[in-house]
Amino acid sequence: MADSVAAGLGDENDTENEDKEREKHLIGGVNKTKKHIGASDVTETLGFYERNAKSKERKSNVSDLSLVRFISAELTRGYFLEHNEAKYTERRERVYTCLRIPKELEKLMIFGFFLCLDVFLYVFTLLPLRVLLALIRLLTLPCCGLSGSRILQPAQVCDVLKGFIMILCYFMMHYVDYAMMYHLIRGQSVIKLYIIYNMLEVADRLFSSFGQDILDALYWTATEPKERKRAHIGVIPHFFMAVLYVFLHAILIMVQATTLNVAFNSHNKSLLTIMMSNNFVEIKGSVFKKFEKNNLFQMSNSDIKERFTNYTLLLIVCLRNMEQFSWNPDHLWVLFPDVCMVIASEIAVDVVKHAFITKFNDITADVYSEYRASLAFDLVSSRQKNAYTDYSDSVSRRMGFIPLPLALLLIRVVTSSVKIQGSLSIVCVVLFYLGMITLKVLNSIVLLGKSCMYVKEANMEEKLFQNPPSATPSRVSSRAHRTKHTQEPPGEPVDEGVASSVTTQPTHKIERPAPQIPTSESDLFLTTPDESEEKSLNQDESELKHRAPKKDLLEIDRFTICGNRID
Repeated sequence: MADSVAAGLGDENDTENEDKEREKHLIGGVNKTKKHIGASDVTETLGFYERNAKSKERKSNVSDLSLVRFISAELTRGYFLEHNEAKYTERRERVYTCLRIPKELEKLMIFGFFLCLDVFLYVFTLLPLRVLLALIRLLTLPCCGLSGSRILQPAQVCDVLKGFIMILCYFMMHYVDYAMMYHLIRGQSVIKLYIIYNMLEVADRLFSSFGQDILDALYWTATEPKERKRAHIGVIPHFFMAVLYVFLHAILIMVQATTLNVAFNSHNKSLLTIMMSNNFVEIKGSVFKKFEKNNLFQMSNSDIKERFTNYTLLLIVCLRNMEQFSWNPDHLWVLFPDVCMVIASEIAVDVVKHAFITKFNDITADVYSEYRASLAFDLVSSRQKNAYTDYSDSVSRRMGFIPLPLALLLIRVVTSSVKIQGSLSIVCVVLFYLGMITLKVLNSIVLLGKSCMYVKEANMEEKLFQNPPSATPSRVSSRAHRTKHTQEPPGEPVDEGVASSVTTQPTHKIERPAPQIPTSESDLFLTTPDESEEKSLNQDESELKHRAPKKDLLEIDRFTICGNRID
């Protein structure tokens, strides 16, 4: 065998030697015959031999390829990552950002949760006391003989309106049978209940977006300066609209709580599983769409409001179930695993959703510190002398969280679940109320201290002493401004100061009147404008088209359309 291989190699070497000798002989013959052959013939001959030599080299290279050489090349092949250092550094930073998202997001969520809790406790603790003080002032004012001064301050008027809305809606809620609603929902199929729950979530967002506008319209209509007494009649239709809204929104939340209660009490927990899976469907609708900084701020506020609302609904479900089992503490441990499962799924969905949104849109984790500072700025600015709104209303606009309907439902459930009989029960209720006031005060103090720290870290202290952000001025201010323009001679400077505000904030100067919102005939009837106002509506509509878009985080509320989408 070895002899045959050696003989074959010897034959190949002899063949190669013969070919080389033949080439040398031919090239030598060509050199000898250069004198008798033309230059073109010599070039063609040399080109032929060069091509022949290249083909032989190619054949020798092909013969050198083997499986062993390929495997060895694959095992020893190397590369250098530092040749594309910027790319890999960016990828590493994205990983670090995703790892930082849960921590930064939960900081924002916890801060926002306690903000919502502070506003929610305000309805139960300080609002009744403020309403009582306003009514005492209203009743004792004739005895004091303070003619010429304002009867009630604007903040007191708003507090009284909130108190009357809560009282009227509470009596209206007594006509809603919770037990009948529970059995009506329980008799539906699982798929139908799943569809109903999704529809209720959409309806809750729509109610929140329009409800705060209704309440703001009521507050401003009741407190704006009026030149004629008949203008006060416009408060009445606004008040009934607000009562109807709070009542309908409270019923909507009650249906949500009832559906969740049915899911908890179902035998196979299939409805609860489907409702939890709905949270993961939210990831699909969010992470693969383009988000900007303002859009992410809106989504974060929505998640804070949604998390607080879900916790309150879980509290209502636990109260109803504990009532049915005669407040047996053993049943609470039966509900505890399901409650933890719902809370854990909500937190996991928020973390995954925000992690991938920041990854796909190249948003750093530090943006959540800016969001937290913006929420803290609202709290600190509401304590300033030039505050133009109550903090609870500011949270409602920023997060879409309106505490009145949710507080009304909780009061309705607690009063129907807990029976107060005897003097000992009354003492317990008083002690519980004092405990809620203590919790509210401590929570407010801690939040105010944290907010001042966040505002200082974000270098936003100078904005606290600036004038409030420009909003749509009242028709009275616009009418006074136009009257000044018509009365002042053209050669004299015109004072463009805004009329004195009803919220005792300092007057500030503006360059031109801000655009007015187009109004309908019904709105004109409710606010009883003058004829001069009706003539200026067309001019206000044209000014509205030139309004600049909102870019600052402090000017972005929950339902402001900015960027590409709003979630």
